Amino acid sequence: MTEDKSKTTTQAEEKKTAKADEPVVTKTQAKKETQEAPKDSPDTTSSENESGEVKKAPKRKKVKRAVPYGQVHISASFNNTIVTFTDSNGGALTASSSGACGFRGSKKGTAYAAQVAAEKAGQMAQQQYGFTKADVYVKGIGLGRESAVRTLNTLGIAVESIKDVTGVAHGGVRPRKARRV
Repeated sequence: MTEDKSKTTTQAEEKKTAKADEPVVTKTQAKKETQEAPKDSPDTTSSENESGEVKKAPKRKKVKRAVPYGQVHISASFNNTIVTFTDSNGGALTASSSGACGFRGSKKGTAYAAQVAAEKAGQMAQQQYGFTKADVYVKGIGLGRESAVRTLNTLGIAVESIKDVTGVAHGGVRPRKARRV
């Protein structure tokens, strides 16, 4: 038992002395050494060609895929309305909200603000993805529910189905206090 302790203490002492023998290099010294490294050394990577021109990687254009059929999620709260266009798997394509369309304060919760948000998101989805048909999922009890769905029809997006996915509390958190008007 005492032999094991003595072995571990001697090993720890050896490590300390080995570290003490190595020179201490500060961060500024390390930076200077890397800056002073010769440019022609083989370990440095460079994208320069023979004439000294720097090559740039070609930029890839992001190809927009055609998504004629998908889902529209409308989240209408009392304070804001968010409209999101997704593909059939639920991956977001475009989105807009009343606040993003320039409405502030209590005006964000109005039906007109929801109409403008749905129009903006719908036009983007039609132009970029060729969106023509959609299943609509409505969540919340705000003023913008119906006006956003009506706007989709006026844009020429065929509404296949409308589903209400508003959450219903069963137990859960305590509701807010009743207003005394």
